[in-house]
Amino acid sequence: MKRYFSFVKIEHTLFSLPLIYSGVMLASRDGAPPLRILILVLTAATGARTVAFALNRIIDRQIDARNPRTASRDLPTGRMTLWDAAWVTIAGGALYCGSALLISPFCLYMAPIPLAVFIIYPTMKRYTPLAHFGVGLGLAMGPLGGWFAISPSFHDLSAPALLALFTLFWVAGFDIIYATLDEEFDRRESLYSFPARFGKRTALRISAVFHGIAFLLLVALFLYSYMSLLALPLLLLTGGLLYLEQRKAEDVPLAFFRINAVAGFAVFCMVLIGVYA
Repeated sequence: MKRYFSFVKIEHTLFSLPLIYSGVMLASRDGAPPLRILILVLTAATGARTVAFALNRIIDRQIDARNPRTASRDLPTGRMTLWDAAWVTIAGGALYCGSALLISPFCLYMAPIPLAVFIIYPTMKRYTPLAHFGVGLGLAMGPLGGWFAISPSFHDLSAPALLALFTLFWVAGFDIIYATLDEEFDRRESLYSFPARFGKRTALRISAVFHGIAFLLLVALFLYSYMSLLALPLLLLTGGLLYLEQRKAEDVPLAFFRINAVAGFAVFCMVLIGVYA
């Protein structure tokens, strides 16, 4: 289990789960969501994240082997075989699709779309700097998935779309910060990260712009959804955390992992209080 958790980076679920459940809460403002759906959303999210990270590790295994920062990962070192990784991917996909089926036929119908994104986005850094948006898109589908778990239709998607767009720019912004760790390696390997293509200073400025856009989208969600003023401090807290992340961008473990984990839960609490208070 320890090797499995290390392989799929289970702790990164802290970034996605709050946004997924925020989508659930937005769709449930007329009443509490059923416990059954909350559990199935958790299992679907766990399965999807397993597939996403496993595919990323499989597709990038040769690049990871050449990068001193990632050469100690499970596939490059041989602690896990490609066959093992494939079974982890299949198991995650089965959990995800099975959970989607139990939620609704509509969710099962939509389930292949995230899987396609999970396959495409790890390859994007080989040919476009927009790879950061590929990562963002992977997580941005979470709020929409949470919404569809409660409201299985395309009717009135404005609120979850704003939350998804917030997630897209938030994640793209912090993925640029993370990519500064590999600036020189990416440049040598001709990989298309913003730091490698535009330099670290310019890339961090772009990251700051993305986070500014993300905050404005969150403000738009707050206003559009007529959230309670009791949620306003959490909106401001999220903005403060995005600002702090930019200020601490040189300290990647702090900015990328700790601050983002808190920011995700701040958004969830904002939505929870905003729609139910």
